[in-house]
Amino acid sequence: MAAQLETGRERENLARRGGSMLRALSHRNFRLFWGGAFLSNVGTWMQAVAQGWLVLQLSNSPFWLGVDGFMATAPGLVLTLAGGVFADLVDRKRLLIITQIGAGLSALILAVLIVTHVVQVWMILALSFLTGCCMSIAGPSYQAITIDLVGREDLANAIALNSTQFQLSRMIGPTLAGLAIKAFGLAGCFLVNGLSYIIIVIALAMVRLEPVSHTAERRPFMQDLMEGFRYVWGRQRVFMLLLISAMTSLFGAPYFALVPYFARDILHMGESGLALMMAVAGAGAFCGAVVLTFMGDFKYKGWSVLSGSFFFALCLIGFSFSTQVHASLMFLFGMGFSIVFSVAVINMLLQKLVTDEMRGRVMSMFILSFIGAMPIGNLIAGASAARFGAPRTLGAGGIVIALFTLIVTVRNKRLRQLQ
Repeated sequence: MAAQLETGRERENLARRGGSMLRALSHRNFRLFWGGAFLSNVGTWMQAVAQGWLVLQLSNSPFWLGVDGFMATAPGLVLTLAGGVFADLVDRKRLLIITQIGAGLSALILAVLIVTHVVQVWMILALSFLTGCCMSIAGPSYQAITIDLVGREDLANAIALNSTQFQLSRMIGPTLAGLAIKAFGLAGCFLVNGLSYIIIVIALAMVRLEPVSHTAERRPFMQDLMEGFRYVWGRQRVFMLLLISAMTSLFGAPYFALVPYFARDILHMGESGLALMMAVAGAGAFCGAVVLTFMGDFKYKGWSVLSGSFFFALCLIGFSFSTQVHASLMFLFGMGFSIVFSVAVINMLLQKLVTDEMRGRVMSMFILSFIGAMPIGNLIAGASAARFGAPRTLGAGGIVIALFTLIVTVRNKRLRQLQ
């Protein structure tokens, strides 16, 4: 009886603690980090709107939109794995501060180039590459520092809250960008973003962490990496989840780089219209993150991944050939919702399927499967859009994702049954 009462108390405590969606914010360090990251991400999304429009104005070609997307994401192909090694060997907080300063300086330089009327496409590409390097190196530390901020008990809630703030900033940033462009011009968005990095640097500086020893013996980097590849190759469900993530990113993520072209040449909406389109996509992503937070540890995760990927493909096809503003906004909302839902559930499943010894390496491959496919997809989409048109390019990408998802759904019963 005593054991039953104790078990009942434990369940009550867990239920009470699990009912608080904001419990990770009770940690001072996490509050500082969360708030600073949110404001910095708002600035980042403001710049994303302005930069896409600026590249289109200077080049008048969707090809250069794809190239800019490639330059921003290409460093992730190489530096994400290196950033994971750095996250284990050096002070994560210091590494984050240095990379945020670098990205902030890049934004401020672009603001000065615009104000002085000397900006050219190649300058934007070079600074996009610099920012991409900073973000690729910082990414693994950004993920790894979360447990240092809240501990293991509130880690899952902290991850969910980080996802929510990122998607919320994706909704708010483009809205503010539309206002800033009208009031201050394109340079205003770059200036605000540059200043927003000061906030995250101050927040990180105020964080107080216990010193971490990095003296543990490590094996050669390539030996650890190859062991991780063999592990994934030998587990079909893990491999297929990573492949779904990569295919969705390769053929679907380029829509983001081409949105300025659709705003100007297809829907004839101008800069404020571009800001609205990106805000609506962000609103869909935010709603997807919130729904997942409410659902918790739900069933039928395998079906959720497959249906989310398929729905994203349908919305992408619809957006590609839509010439009506309201329909295009509806499809953008659906794309934002479904891609976040599908990829986040893939994350959950991978965390459950892999062993603790392989978790870090598999999650690095998960980041690469999505982010690493982006530069290739952006470059191919930019070249294809210049040759065949942006609508046909995105439409073809949606068809590929839909067909791939249907084949996996029919042929992979074990993946469908994942809980």
